[in-house]
Amino acid sequence: MRDFIKMKIIKIDNKEILNSFLKEEKYSQFLQSWEWGEFQESLGNKIFRIAVEKDGIILAVATFIRKNIALRKNYFYCPRGWIINKTKISNFKFQIKDIEAFLFNEIKKIAQKENAIFLRYEPLFKTENSKFKIQNSISLQPAKTLILDLSESEEELLKEMHQKTRYNIRLAKKKGVEIVEGSIDDFDSFWKLMNKTSDRDGFRIHSKKYYRKMLEIDFVKIFFAKFEDRYIASGLFSFFGDTVTYIHGASDNELRNVMAPYLLQWQISLRAKEVGYRYYDFYGIDENKWPGVTRFKRGFGGFELDYPGTLDIVFDNFFYRAYELVRKIRRIF
Repeated sequence: MRDFIKMKIIKIDNKEILNSFLKEEKYSQFLQSWEWGEFQESLGNKIFRIAVEKDGIILAVATFIRKNIALRKNYFYCPRGWIINKTKISNFKFQIKDIEAFLFNEIKKIAQKENAIFLRYEPLFKTENSKFKIQNSISLQPAKTLILDLSESEEELLKEMHQKTRYNIRLAKKKGVEIVEGSIDDFDSFWKLMNKTSDRDGFRIHSKKYYRKMLEIDFVKIFFAKFEDRYIASGLFSFFGDTVTYIHGASDNELRNVMAPYLLQWQISLRAKEVGYRYYDFYGIDENKWPGVTRFKRGFGGFELDYPGTLDIVFDNFFYRAYELVRKIRRIF
């Protein structure tokens, strides 16, 4: 049996320690960052940041959010995490399941103090651990995404695109569409576009406060596609670690024939490449749930990543079953 005596859980109370660890990882996960935790706190949630350490070396980190339910009960949510450095744990001859078990035991202790009935998390890779009661849950973050490798040349990236995507990019340029960076002062323009998109495509959006608070995160940037002095498309993008991620997008119902969203995606990916980012993450494809959006994103080429999806680890079976029942009833009505 492996010696876990010197392995311990520590509380992360330093932004640089957490973010430095995350930025070492491929496809750096901004949802685990210090700033995203602060953003969640600004929305009224409680944040926990812990790490697994051995001999002064951090092997894994987990930022999780306490979400209120009812009757003074809560659940924990660990978006796109936990994050485990495979190279570091292999140096100690540990396996991923060893680290997960160690993390889980600590989270379970915290859950008992916080009245959390389950942990919802989104692992980046599949693992098997029979000690846990794990079940599939509703997807919060997309289980599949599309990535561009920005180490390729501009010519190579263009060559990998669908012919129609290249054509639409050229068309938007020819029509005079411009891509400009905005600021929080432009939030109302973004919000109008977001509501138009929601009404047109029939999907739910976050509150106005949510998006505005998100723009206060220093690595989240807003860009607009401008045509004839009008903002006709917009996007929120995360610039974190080695990856630029397309988080949210919106477009006007009119002037769709100028193909502004195509130029917006292309120009931001080029900007990311120019300033040294390695990957551009389109953040979510699903041919069944979002067929149109998925076709649009796949037109840019790249490669796809499949994550295991959203999972629940149950702490309290009775209240978890009650929670599931209420959730099903709400979906019906």
